[in-house]
Amino acid sequence: MRLSRFFLPVLKETPADAQIASHRLMLRAGMVRQEAAGIYAWLPLGFRVLKKIEQIVREEQDRAGAVELLMPTLQSADLWRESGRYDGYGKEMLRIVDRHERDLLYGPTNEEMITEIFRGYCRSYKDLPKLLYHIQWKFRDEIRPRFGVMRGREFLMKDAYSFDLDEQAARTSYNRMFVAYLNTFARMGLKAVPMRADTGPIGGDLSHEFIILAETGESEVFCDAALVDMGAPGPDVDFDGDLQPLVDARTALYAATDEMHEPDRFADVPEERRLSARGIEVGHIFYFGTKYSDPMKAVVTHPDGQDRAVHMGSYGVGVSRLMGAIIEAHHDEAGCVWPEQVAPFGAGVINLKAGDADTDAACQSAYETLSKAGRDPLLDDTDNRPGGKFATMDLIGLPYQLIIGPRGLKEGKAEVKIRRSGGRHELSLEDAIARLAEGAFADG
Repeated sequence: MRLSRFFLPVLKETPADAQIASHRLMLRAGMVRQEAAGIYAWLPLGFRVLKKIEQIVREEQDRAGAVELLMPTLQSADLWRESGRYDGYGKEMLRIVDRHERDLLYGPTNEEMITEIFRGYCRSYKDLPKLLYHIQWKFRDEIRPRFGVMRGREFLMKDAYSFDLDEQAARTSYNRMFVAYLNTFARMGLKAVPMRADTGPIGGDLSHEFIILAETGESEVFCDAALVDMGAPGPDVDFDGDLQPLVDARTALYAATDEMHEPDRFADVPEERRLSARGIEVGHIFYFGTKYSDPMKAVVTHPDGQDRAVHMGSYGVGVSRLMGAIIEAHHDEAGCVWPEQVAPFGAGVINLKAGDADTDAACQSAYETLSKAGRDPLLDDTDNRPGGKFATMDLIGLPYQLIIGPRGLKEGKAEVKIRRSGGRHELSLEDAIARLAEGAFADG
């Protein structure tokens, strides 16, 4: 992509109401624009990151054996009346009446609808297990939306739902999502700590939140520091095998949100490993048994011929919220510092003197080579001053910058800047392009 053709409305000044780093940087870097309280338009740069986050979430759900579908944003209120949640959910639910006086709602979550879909097709134990998910926009009418996409009213969410014969089978599905979440967040350059959590309006008796430690976190969390350093299971994990040891290794160590905190148990953690911090929730998983299948009559016939309600769980990832969390974990005073996996572009090519024939030709050659290598470069071919170009590239946080100007070209050289470390490498132009194309620079 050429910057002269791209839509990148960067701001020099930080909006006064932006209180945390991710909100400030998303506005300044032209990633989002606020259209109403807690509702944002996703501008091209931000949308590119959002789609990359979404794709990682999708790939890890698929790897864990979940099957994707797509449910509508609007739901019938009658489904929620069946489950008993319609009147009790509260003012966060946006209720709508259509022209035929039918009660609808803009879905804040999809337990009822997915249960209605399941019961319409699955009647026998032979139809189980099922693990279904979608990635869809949700709406919750927060009383005080704040912190940009971290606590907005409209947000993109991955929600998955499991259907199993009994509690033991349901916990197997729960473990699949537990492990899949660890891998998902690790691929985005995040260390997510699973913590025992309150089930809230979803219900159930088993729940974990996945928390990113950050000073701007919305709640206090307590955990054994050993959990923070524990690596993700990785891409070779066998989802058809026994995942319980992987889950047990993490749940055996103390970790809880403030609602579930037990000071006496926390005191048993060795003092040097007691960690109290602020945290950002990026995922939440629940096992809630027959909470929805009982009232909604989602039953299957068991091998003994008896009909019984299926056991269910639900598993959410805040896709749009993750963008804010990644920025909170990866930024500096100059701007965003994107991990390569979610960066909007793989590298920035900076033309220090647009209009100079030799410099234009060198930048064009670099741009074409990096494009063919799949590095997805952004070429700054504008006539802005070098200082402004450097500031913009640092602000948008691409992992690498290839800097080409007439002075260096006279010696056949170019400079590569690694955004995360700030390291600079002066190389021959050919070597600089070749190493970027091969991914030979470490993003660290």
